[in-house]
Parts: sequence; structure tokens; C-alpha cells
Amino acid sequence: MWPVVWGAARAYAPYITFPVALVVGAVGYHLEWFIRGTPKPREDKSILEQREDRKLEEQAGIDGTQVLSLKEKLEFTPKAALNRNRPEKS
Repeated sequence: MWPVVWGAARAYAPYITFPVALVVGAVGYHLEWFIRGTPKPREDKSILEQREDRKLEEQAGIDGTQVLSLKEKLEFTPKAALNRNRPEKS
């Protein structure tokens, strides 16, 4: 008789273990929630809100119309590796 029971348990293992795991998980979830109590609302700002606030504070004292020209920005970029052997234009 036991070989028949073990064979059926092996064949129907997902159908047996899923409901058991579901019940154990639900009980554990509610037990943990009961022990911890109600979660306190966080008053902190999210990372995105903190970043936006910081960027706004940085730009508050800067004039948005005074920007570097494209030529000034290109002076600081490294030259491409393929252009090393070409003669530079004067």
C-alpha cells in the first residue's frame, strides 16, 4: 500500500505542496505583521525627490543663459584614438 501512496505523492507533488506552501506563507505573513504592528508612514522624501530638490538648489544661484559654447566644451574632450596619427589642423 505504501508504494502506491508514495507514487501518488510523487506524481501529484506540485498539487500537494503548493496549497501547503500558500497556507504556511499566509500564516507567516500575518504573524509577522501582527508582531511588528502597523507600519509607520515614512516622512522621508524619495531619492528622486531629493535629487530634484538638490538640482533645483544648485540651479537657483546660476544664470541659465550663461552657458559654455560648444567649442569651449570640445577643448576638454579627449581626442579619438583613430585621429592620433593624423596631422592636426592649425
